[in-house]
Amino acid sequence: MTSATDVTLLYLLKQVELAIRNRLDAVVGRHGLTSLQYTALTVLERHPGMTSADLARNSFVRAQTMAQMVVDLEAKGHVRRDVDERSRRRMLLTLTPQAQRILEELRGPVGEIEAEMVAGLGSRERETFRKALQVSRRALGQTPAR
Repeated sequence: MTSATDVTLLYLLKQVELAIRNRLDAVVGRHGLTSLQYTALTVLERHPGMTSADLARNSFVRAQTMAQMVVDLEAKGHVRRDVDERSRRRMLLTLTPQAQRILEELRGPVGEIEAEMVAGLGSRERETFRKALQVSRRALGQTPAR
């Protein structure tokens, strides 16, 4: 029999990620989105004017996956592509007002998922958890994928 300490952090994080994704898909699916599309839209909301390649890196998907996702999101009227005036070969992505409205509608339900996830933690523990995740994210972001 294995004890709780025998379970790796990677395994636990993956289990949390899968649980979040399941809940998130149910919530964002009501708006015709997947959790990956929702993530891309929230990244674009924070960083308007990104290229598809930049959006892929910041959304943790491959460039090819993002290229198809952008086509789908554009067809749904959620993103717009504009020529970069500084480099006419690049296309920059921005959210449409429709996507901004959807993200606003989703803030409450998505916030409820997060609140439920950390309900058993005190405010100090939540802040420690947030900082630990940020440190881990930065550490892995600096290491090339293998």
